[in-house]
Amino acid sequence: MAKQRGWVLAGLVALLFSLPATVRGELVELEIYRREPFAQGQSFGDTGPYVKLVGVARFALDPKNPGNRAIVDLGSAPRRPDGKVEFRADVYILAPADLGKSNGTILYDVNNRGNKLALRFFNDATSGNDPSTPADAGNGFLMRRGYILVWSGWIGELLPGEGRLLLAAPPVLENGQPVRGIARFETSTDKPAEWLPSSRRPGHGSYRPTAAGLEKAVLTWRLRESDPRVVIPREQWRVEIRPPESPPLGVPGTLPQVRLYVAGGFRPGYLYELVTEVEGAFVQGVGFAGVRDLISFLRYDTSPRNPLRLGATTAARYAYAFGVSQSGRFLRHFLYLGFNADEQGRRVFDAVWPHVAGGGLGFFNHRFAQPTRHNGQHEDHAYPGDMFPFTYGESYDPWQQRRDGLLERLCRDYPQAVPKIFHTQTAAEYWHRSGSLVHTDPLGKSDAVIPPNVRIYAFAGTQHGPGNGVLPRTMNTTSTDLPPNPTDYRPLLRALLDALDAWVKEGKEPPPSVYPRIADGTLVLPEQRATTFPALPGVRYPEVIQRPQLFDYGPDFLERGRITQEPPRPIAAYTVLVPKSDGDGNDLGMVRLPDIAVPLATYTGWNLRHRQVGAEAMLANLLGSCIPFARTASERHQLGDPRRAILERYRNFDDYREQYRRACDELVLRRFLLDEDRQRLLEKLAERQDWFRP
Repeated sequence: MAKQRGWVLAGLVALLFSLPATVRGELVELEIYRREPFAQGQSFGDTGPYVKLVGVARFALDPKNPGNRAIVDLGSAPRRPDGKVEFRADVYILAPADLGKSNGTILYDVNNRGNKLALRFFNDATSGNDPSTPADAGNGFLMRRGYILVWSGWIGELLPGEGRLLLAAPPVLENGQPVRGIARFETSTDKPAEWLPSSRRPGHGSYRPTAAGLEKAVLTWRLRESDPRVVIPREQWRVEIRPPESPPLGVPGTLPQVRLYVAGGFRPGYLYELVTEVEGAFVQGVGFAGVRDLISFLRYDTSPRNPLRLGATTAARYAYAFGVSQSGRFLRHFLYLGFNADEQGRRVFDAVWPHVAGGGLGFFNHRFAQPTRHNGQHEDHAYPGDMFPFTYGESYDPWQQRRDGLLERLCRDYPQAVPKIFHTQTAAEYWHRSGSLVHTDPLGKSDAVIPPNVRIYAFAGTQHGPGNGVLPRTMNTTSTDLPPNPTDYRPLLRALLDALDAWVKEGKEPPPSVYPRIADGTLVLPEQRATTFPALPGVRYPEVIQRPQLFDYGPDFLERGRITQEPPRPIAAYTVLVPKSDGDGNDLGMVRLPDIAVPLATYTGWNLRHRQVGAEAMLANLLGSCIPFARTASERHQLGDPRRAILERYRNFDDYREQYRRACDELVLRRFLLDEDRQRLLEKLAERQDWFRP
């Protein structure tokens, strides 16, 4: 196959890594069709240069195997003569050219909607799905540490293009035909539009509406999530379906692109919702098994077929999983379903790190799943996402009258496969992503018990994605009430990765968990009187928050993963809490970067939508805000700002720099900051001298 594609791979034993039938495990073939130097051959310290391996993995799963029974609809997929179900996924690896110089550890970066993120989050690199240049390596942190980076496709609804990693999942059949069912597609826009994808996001496909379904389909609009739905007359809208495309190499697309047209156009901020019969469901849950079996193969297979083979063993003695946002929710769900044990009961990942996942799971293992949906206060609120259980240890849901925890199944059935866990989140997760439920009971009455193998670190004054570190010079914005939060929290991630590595390999305990708690009064209800956030001139405090609800999706949802009730019926709501503020409006009870410990501004985990983008005063999805202090006392008195001015806090820039240095030193001692990042932070302070000129 690879020869037909015209690829020649010098230095590899074979183009096709085929597992014989006698070998246990379900990775059947690993075809590497591209091998080339990474970062133009740049050398990274003692590790040396890296190489890039790009290929496709083919898997086969036995629906009767206990390790696969959690996969919804696996038994309804086409089978080979031996009864197994096949699927394929893209694979991408960055490894030291000399595997003997690696640190023996896979860092598996769960792709986010097909996109690679680890190099951006750990290396401060530019974003890109085919990292090739020195700029794509950023500061080289992961390479200097010797990690073997691995990615693979796990999402079946993505469209080919822009280097997205794809999953070709098997179809779900009923009497030999594509299964049909009901689906709901919510979409919206921040600017006037004539057409919108039913999937909301570009680069995503949608299930194909049936002809009969479109005759009865209903399209509605509403301004706010809780508003009544208003039906749009059928003659005022239509659907366009574009067939799926296949790339010249890699995994083909599965779903078509479905677009919606409304006469007069879509209005900014409004929620549009199509409910229709569709067909073409696929077994999205195989994405969990694909990750499990790929990493198990790379860790435990010692044959020449393993591209990470080193002598008589494999270079991958350890494996860590890291996932950002949607990818972090994937990891929480992965743990909940027990996939950290392979088919032989061996541990897949020694450590699992969900980052900015909040309290969510995902729409990942259901019939007609839409895995890239996430629950927001305004958008996509009613999709399966922020669902019980929220905590890693056991908790009790009074609405469903059941006890459960994310690690319950692993602890019961595969205790040897329970990993060490870091859960990190920003201040934004408390407002946008039900973050408090990770460490409280579902009603927000008491702090949850955190298992000893779990650490939770919450970052004060940060938003979902890292900022650029530059304080805003103006408060004028066009899409949000306030400027976005510029805090760059990535130095914390680098230090924590070193701490996680030492925990796994040396048994050295990482820093104790740091997060706001009910018991000490740093975790409170979101109302301003409870948070004590100061009244600031020109600043609207949020009157809304993402509060997850228990929905009725129909009788087959919980046990069989099938939705028969659309829109779903709300039953009850869980209680979310947020960090309490200090007198400046900055978060308490969390890890404080020097920018927050020695502030020049108020940094929040919330922001509101601007009237120009519609749905004014709803939460601006996943964004925080920054409200700089006045520079002088006279300026703040003129503004009516209760916060002390910059030159009331610090005598001059040198005083500020000294206090900042001490804050850096404290984080280094607590193992939340590396020496190299301490130096970077101090060097960048020169950019802030203008703030100290009266």
